[in-house]
Amino acid sequence: MIKKVALAAVVLGLTTSCVSKKIYQDLESKYADLKKERNNLADENEELSKSKNQLELDHDNLQSELDKVKAERDKLASDYAASSKNLSNLKSSYAALEKNSSDALESNMRKNRELLAELEAKQKALTAEQERLNKLKADLEASSSRLSELEQKIAEKEATMNRLKETLSKALNAFEGKGLTVEKRNGKVYVSMENKLLFESGSWTVGTEGKKAVKALGDVLAQNPDIAVLIEGHTDNDKIVGSIGGGVESNWDLSTKRATAIVNILGENKGIDRKNLTAAGRGEYAPLMSNDTAEGKAKNRRIEIILAPKLDEISDLMNEL
Repeated sequence: MIKKVALAAVVLGLTTSCVSKKIYQDLESKYADLKKERNNLADENEELSKSKNQLELDHDNLQSELDKVKAERDKLASDYAASSKNLSNLKSSYAALEKNSSDALESNMRKNRELLAELEAKQKALTAEQERLNKLKADLEASSSRLSELEQKIAEKEATMNRLKETLSKALNAFEGKGLTVEKRNGKVYVSMENKLLFESGSWTVGTEGKKAVKALGDVLAQNPDIAVLIEGHTDNDKIVGSIGGGVESNWDLSTKRATAIVNILGENKGIDRKNLTAAGRGEYAPLMSNDTAEGKAKNRRIEIILAPKLDEISDLMNEL
């Protein structure tokens, strides 16, 4: 997709001499943003692959050690059987030599005692190896179980976010086309609301239509208590001039007040745990488009609501591995 956008930009630049430098720069900026997002996804995928590869390597090492211990145990069992046979032979010889001199008898008795001591030592070693084998098997089974549980949890979180995205798209369908979009990126769901849906210029009071959209979002969040919600306020780069309402000092201040206003509306829903809500002001420092055009400024003035699964269970499982 990124390559297609870049190619379209190049073809447009070659086939049209009337394209402005500003539009070209906007296309370049979009391309850079898309490329950065692709790289972030690749990095996250690489980290997950590394974790999975390490778990599989640990699993293979445990299996190898288990096979080695089994071989050692089998050798000890074989030695034990051979020693037992030797003991039987010596006992037979002992019976035949009972009529010999006392020196010969004592020699045979000493050999018997030595053989019995050797057998006892081998039996203890065999028992110890068996216990070690049992422990390795238990560790291997536990590791395999935790790995399977981790993979299942990750799949469940991904499925949950997919369902949440679909539910939000249906619940907020009436507001799409009015400055509201719903999309899923990097395992999170993003609900973006432009200021034209929420606020008057310079104000942080949410309008009637905006409240409807936020409350519809809150109804969905109330049914998903295990979702962390980050509300980010964004502005264009126009400087604050004079006094606005109760007074704001900067775009950062204004974006924070707007984010807090959305949090307050969501907090009115009794089904939402306020501990899951976080308000943040990003000011003019995370634009979607260039602020050189009115259209770009309008896109940059927005509220972004970022919904992410809680990863405590997955973190605990990874720490146990």
